Parts: sequence; C-alpha cells; structure tokens
Amino acid sequence: MALQRIFSVVDVETTGLSPGRDRVIEVAIVRIEGGHIVHSYSSLINPERPIPLFIQQMTGITDAMVVKAPTFAEVLPAVTTHLAGTVFVAHNVKFDQGFLKAEFTRAGGEFPSLEFVDTVALARRGMRGLPNYRLETLCAHLGLAVGGHRALGDATVTAHLLLRLLAEAPEIAPALLTRPR
Repeated sequence: MALQRIFSVVDVETTGLSPGRDRVIEVAIVRIEGGHIVHSYSSLINPERPIPLFIQQMTGITDAMVVKAPTFAEVLPAVTTHLAGTVFVAHNVKFDQGFLKAEFTRAGGEFPSLEFVDTVALARRGMRGLPNYRLETLCAHLGLAVGGHRALGDATVTAHLLLRLLAEAPEIAPALLTRPR
C-alpha cells in the first residue's frame, strides 16, 4: 500500500541551522512513483548573503557557485510543482521542512499542506540497535553510497533508504505517514 503513494524525497543545504536566520543554498527533490525513482530536480540557490566558510568546506558550495544562481523566489514555482500532491520525505524532516517553510514565507508563497515521512523515525522502527540514525550510519549499514553533503546526492540516497526500509520492514508501512502540521 505505501509504495502506491507518490513520494518527494527532499534535501536542502543551508547557510546554518536556523530557518529564521539562515538560508537555503541548494534544494533537491527526488520523486518516487510505484516504488521506483522516476525523476529528480535540483538547483543551487543564491542566498543573497555570504556562505560561511565552514559551510563552504562541508558542502563544497561556494559564493562563486551561487552568485548567478536563482533566488529561492525564482525557484519557488518549480519546487511547488515538484511537491504538489506528493508525500514529503526527508531525513530529519523538521530540518528540511522548516527551512522550506521559511523560504516559502520569505518569497511570499504558501508551503503546501502535505503528509510527510521522516526516514530517521522510520529507521528507528525498522533498524533497531544501531549506534545512531545519521544518514551516513544508515548508508554504511545498508551498503549505500553516501551523498556527501550535496542536496541531490543526499536526497537520492535518502530515496534509496526509504525504498530499502519499506522493502525490508513492511510492517512499518502502516505508521508511515504523518499528517500535515
């Protein structure tokens, strides 16, 4: 039943940890239909402010890379289209969803009301006993390549993680969805 849903697996890279103060510098959305990855979208985002050095070192995304990139307001229509009518999935969904909601508000848009899935919570139910549930740890445990702190790589590996969790622990599927907040 769960794999009949359409999922948008989302990852964002940001200038920091606070949706109220910091900005998105990259967004990626990987679409899953019928249990298969069918499409991906990604864009660098001009945060209209300097990217802190430690973020540049962690992500490899530099000020020079985003200076001519679109602002979030400019990618808002594409992001909205890719999310429409899907289940929003992320690894630590509060982070990605919180940043997207803040960016939608800044851009004068309204974040869509979507059901969502947190792969951290899903992994805690289906893969008990791991030392932690960071994306890197789960990928190592399942033999998946890590995305390397870039949005498309992380969204793609999170999509594969979701598919593996649902295939290996189908009993977690009934508790999969959380209603919009």
